[in-house]
Amino acid sequence: MNIKSLLDHLEGAYAPATLRAYRADIGKFIEWCDANGETALPASARAITRYLAAEADKAVATMERRLYSIRKVHALLGHPDPCASADAQIAIRRFKRSKPNRPRQVHGITHDTLVAMLENQPDTLHGIRNRALLSLGFDFLTRRSELSALRRADITFQPDHTVRGLIRRSKNDQIGLGRTAYGSRRTYELLRSWLEQRDDEVPWLFCPIVHGKCIDRPLCTSQIRLIIKGAARDAGKEATEVHEISGHSLRIGAAQELMMRGLDISAIMRAGGWKTSDVVARYVQSAEHNVWE
Repeated sequence: MNIKSLLDHLEGAYAPATLRAYRADIGKFIEWCDANGETALPASARAITRYLAAEADKAVATMERRLYSIRKVHALLGHPDPCASADAQIAIRRFKRSKPNRPRQVHGITHDTLVAMLENQPDTLHGIRNRALLSLGFDFLTRRSELSALRRADITFQPDHTVRGLIRRSKNDQIGLGRTAYGSRRTYELLRSWLEQRDDEVPWLFCPIVHGKCIDRPLCTSQIRLIIKGAARDAGKEATEVHEISGHSLRIGAAQELMMRGLDISAIMRAGGWKTSDVVARYVQSAEHNVWE
């Protein structure tokens, strides 16, 4: 079975983003091996050692992901793990020790910043959609993929003018146990406004708009990232700050705000669907010293 057939065989068993990463990572490794006289499948410990040395400028997280993809593809093809030997393990440890250990912290969007982002959206169909997306993303502590996957049927408008939503699947919930998320009265009003303006036939909660018409497909994750960055820029954020903002910034900022309101780590983990406390602790320790009005 070749690589394409193998990865096509995995469709449905793994998230689309995971399969894209496998394809990209194993493709880069095969390309490097072809250019440097090494066999990619099955690979040797020497190939792994040389590959790490050649990619010394890459981040630890990038190479960890690539090595995981290489090991996974080898296992699925029935080949020995090329990273298991002592020489490969030494090379991996050397690579990690040569890099700073602390990961780069994405800039969190706090409540004050969110309000400025909402106020600076235009009074157009795009602006109405973006206000609802930004407010809900903050309240639900969502990842980009979770925002993209939301359907109209996942949202319930509550009698007290708040919102309840179902996040059906996430990065750390691939089998789809789901989690319940809650939105504020602000999100209730903005989401109502968006749904009144858009096409009822489109099942996706947030969809692309082309020539004033809603398109029947979900808004892609890259577009969501651009919406978040663009809204921050329009709200007056400096270019250096906008550069540090990602699709994760709503989630991080909301977690920081919950911490400043006095919620403990366990409560924040439940709100955002985190499985371990380490990541949450890293997010909230850099929270700005302000309060949620």
